[in-house]
Amino acid sequence: MIRNYFLAAVPVALFLCSGFNALAQESSSHPDSPAPVRTAAPPSSLPARTPSSDAPSVALRDMLAAACAHDEASFQKFLTARNEQSFSQLTPSARTELMKRFVLLDGAGKPTLSTNPSGRPDIRCTTADGAADIQLGGVDLHDNIALLPLDIRDVSELGGGDPHHILMGMVRENSSWKILSLGMLFLDLPSLEVEWDQASIGNNEQNALGDLRTIAAAIEKYRRTYSRLPESFAKLGRAAKSSAEAAGLLDGDLVAGKSNGYLFRMVIAGANEIGAPAQYELSATPATYGRTGKLSFFRDTKGTFHGADHQGGVGHSIDPVIE
Repeated sequence: MIRNYFLAAVPVALFLCSGFNALAQESSSHPDSPAPVRTAAPPSSLPARTPSSDAPSVALRDMLAAACAHDEASFQKFLTARNEQSFSQLTPSARTELMKRFVLLDGAGKPTLSTNPSGRPDIRCTTADGAADIQLGGVDLHDNIALLPLDIRDVSELGGGDPHHILMGMVRENSSWKILSLGMLFLDLPSLEVEWDQASIGNNEQNALGDLRTIAAAIEKYRRTYSRLPESFAKLGRAAKSSAEAAGLLDGDLVAGKSNGYLFRMVIAGANEIGAPAQYELSATPATYGRTGKLSFFRDTKGTFHGADHQGGVGHSIDPVIE
């Protein structure tokens, strides 16, 4: 089912359409403005080209198709250089959340491109839970600024719902069209990085604590099965056949000691020459303190979990107990 909001969960700076229109007007010729001073281009330079009126539509169409498919590599090609750098620094969940807001659907979908009778691009985004039809309107082009209206309609059910009317802004940067604004919202990811991070820190911390418990449970099962502790998380990974070298107890990033913006580490302690059983400690620390998390988590040799803010450092058994 299509979402009934547009970028509602994305913190953004307001940028009024009247101001945006003024910017667009300033980029076009103005009768009262002095003629710009032009310098001769070097002989090897290509002559300046007038922007094609359909180029912004094609760029917006391809960007929406990438957003539909949750294709990060393709999507970020349509971000300005300033926004592209910030996009790459967002957490994976934040990058996905941003793309989802462009098509108003939750899951990754399959985009289908077509052209309407007016020759303008249409995009159908089909997911497991619903579908949306996106129709682009005519381009209002002012030199390097373009305004494009679009309608997003829920086509999950027969007849569909009322369309969402959105005005998109594009800017030509280094001969390519990039997304600049969404309706009355100015897309400026660098100024939003801290807000994105703060919004996701709580979830990251909860997930990290859950992952730490998952790792501890896998280690205990390994010890019961093979009568010893694994020397590393790699011993808990999967293979075609389970063995002490790949017990098949952990999946994905946890085998590499990282997940949800946290880094995980195991230390074996307590064994000695007179037969004392080996024990272990586990830690989970933010990969980037203040951005992916603030709390450090620690599992002591007795199996008790602790948590505290260590400015990104490893936790300790004297930290407050977490039930």
